[in-house]
Amino acid sequence: MSDTSPFAINPKLDLVLERRVSVPPALVWEAWTQPEHLKQWFCPRPWSVAACEIDLRPGGLFPTVMQSPDGELMPTSDGCYLEVEPHRRLVWTSAMGPGYRPVQPGREDDLLFTAFILIEPEGDGSRYTAIAVHPDPAGKARHEAMGFHEGWATALEQLVEYMRGLSH
Repeated sequence: MSDTSPFAINPKLDLVLERRVSVPPALVWEAWTQPEHLKQWFCPRPWSVAACEIDLRPGGLFPTVMQSPDGELMPTSDGCYLEVEPHRRLVWTSAMGPGYRPVQPGREDDLLFTAFILIEPEGDGSRYTAIAVHPDPAGKARHEAMGFHEGWATALEQLVEYMRGLSH
């Protein structure tokens, strides 16, 4: 794992996806921080992002609304950015809303976690690390069972495909 990680990974609580991707850090950053780009890759197809808002600053809002292939809308919690280090590090959580207000889970299926997106230059591309940190083993297990590795890997492949298409 990357040396920019903020802590030691706890295998009982954390899920990690690490890959080398063929797009430079600036394009990975754009994909994560501009709603018009994020909507194109964030959900594994055939799902899509129906709405997204990005207030890119610590304490800023990060809500998305995912749409199933049959049109069902699945809003996430509002989310809150914790750290914003351009082209290197983006940290957000579903456990807080804007202004660092703790959320009250509204649905039984709400999943509370903090995500670290770490981006490092590597050759002509990037070393991409996504870490999902959970409050307890049950949350980690639930996220894993929901398809964390497959879903986040597929979304990353879509990010690369989309951003490479823009840069050519």
